Amino acid sequence: MAADNFENLLEELTNVGGPSGFEEPVRRIVERELEPVVDTREIDGLGSAISILTNESAKYRVLLTAHMDELGLLVKRITPEGFLKFQPIGGWLPQAIIGQRWIVKTHKAEIAGVTGIKTVHVMSAKERAEIFDVEGMFIDVGATSDEDARNRLGVRPGDPVYPDSKFKALEGGARLIGKAWDDRVGVAVLIQVMKNLAEVKPPITVVGAATVQEEIGLRGAQTSGYLAEADIAINLESGVAGDYPSISLDEAQEQIGAGPSIFFHDSSMIPNTRFRDFVVDLAERENIPIQFNVLSGYGQDGSAIQRTRGGAPVVNIGVPTRYLHSHQGLVARSDIDECVRLVTKIVTSLADNVVENLRSFD
Repeated sequence: MAADNFENLLEELTNVGGPSGFEEPVRRIVERELEPVVDTREIDGLGSAISILTNESAKYRVLLTAHMDELGLLVKRITPEGFLKFQPIGGWLPQAIIGQRWIVKTHKAEIAGVTGIKTVHVMSAKERAEIFDVEGMFIDVGATSDEDARNRLGVRPGDPVYPDSKFKALEGGARLIGKAWDDRVGVAVLIQVMKNLAEVKPPITVVGAATVQEEIGLRGAQTSGYLAEADIAINLESGVAGDYPSISLDEAQEQIGAGPSIFFHDSSMIPNTRFRDFVVDLAERENIPIQFNVLSGYGQDGSAIQRTRGGAPVVNIGVPTRYLHSHQGLVARSDIDECVRLVTKIVTSLADNVVENLRSFD
C-alpha cells in the first residue's frame, strides 16, 4: 500500500527529535504545514507555535492544543573515559532506557549512542533480578576519552538526547510503529484539522497551539493558553490503550482500532460535563466510533488550559496508543483518521449559541 501525504506527515513527525525544551525541529514542521492556510501565526515566550483561523463575525474562540515535545535525556557530564552521564527528561521507566539506541544532538551534528548494560555473563543472581538505577546508566557514543567526546564529536553538557527509532507501517499499513506518538499523533491531528477548517470557514475563531514542555509540567499549555484567550478548548493527545498483555481494562479501557477516545477522568482533569456530553452525542449522530477512558494517573495539557484565566470548558480527545513512554509506540491509522473527522465536526458545530450553552452552569 502506497503511503499518502498524511502518512508521510505522520512519519516525519514521529522520526524527528524534539525532547522537552528542544522542540524546534517539530515546530518547523508545524509552521511549514500551517503557514499557507491560517490567517496569523505567532510563537509564545516558551516556543509554542500558535496558528489562528479568524472569523470576524464570531463572538467566541476555540483552542485546539497538542504538545510537540517527547521524552528524552540531557547530557549531564562526560566521564574521563568518554561515556555520557545523563538526566532523564520526562517520565521514563528505568527499564525502558537501558540497552537502547539514542541520538545525541550536539552543536556539530547528530551522533549515535547506546545506553550500555553490564553483560549478564558476569552478573550475580541478585543483580539479574534487580531493576537498573538510572544514576548508574551511561551512553556510549564510541568516544575514547572526555577530550575525544568533546573535541571530535562535539558533545557538551546540556546536549539533548532522543530515541533512535524510526517509523514503520506494519504489514497491510493499518497499524503504525514509531517513537513519540505521545504526542506527535496529536500534532498530526491538529495540523489536519486546521487544514480542514481552513476550507470550510467554521462559525468560530480557531486557535491551534502546538505546545512545548508538556512532559515536564504542562508548561507550554499555560503560556499559549493565556495568549489564546479561548472560550472553549479541545486537547489532542495520545490515548492509553489497555488491549495488550500486562495491562488490564481496569487500568485503561481504550483499544486501538476502535476509534478516538474521550477522557472522563485522569489525575489532572475532569472534563466539563456539558462539553463531554456534547462530544459523545455528536459522535453518535455522525456515526463516528468513540471510546471512553477513566484513568487513575496521567496528566495532559487540557488541565492547564481548563484553569487559564477565568477557566474554560475543556475535553481531552485521544488516539489510542500502545507502549507509551518507550522507544516504540503503536497506533491504528483508522483511529487517527476518525479523530480528525470528529474534531473537525466538533469545531464546525460551535456556533455562538452552542458555546454559550456549553459555558453555562445554569
